[in-house]
Amino acid sequence: MKKDILKHKLVPDHAILSKTEANKVIKQLNVHQEQLPKIKADDPVVKEIGAKSGDILKITRNSHTAGKFVTYRLVL
Repeated sequence: MKKDILKHKLVPDHAILSKTEANKVIKQLNVHQEQLPKIKADDPVVKEIGAKSGDILKITRNSHTAGKFVTYRLVL
């Protein structure tokens, strides 16, 4: 039986950004896409959500100190 890794309490929420959303984030952060932190295409969560190389993911973590922490990753 396969477990749903996305429902595990230690796995933060991952979402694939649309091209429009990705461009907005890149402009807002004042960076080039290649300057974003990276995540490999063979990462189990990346595979599970169907992200492809070149996609930008929005990762939202719960934090005891910051409430919610949002980061972005470029899929390699």
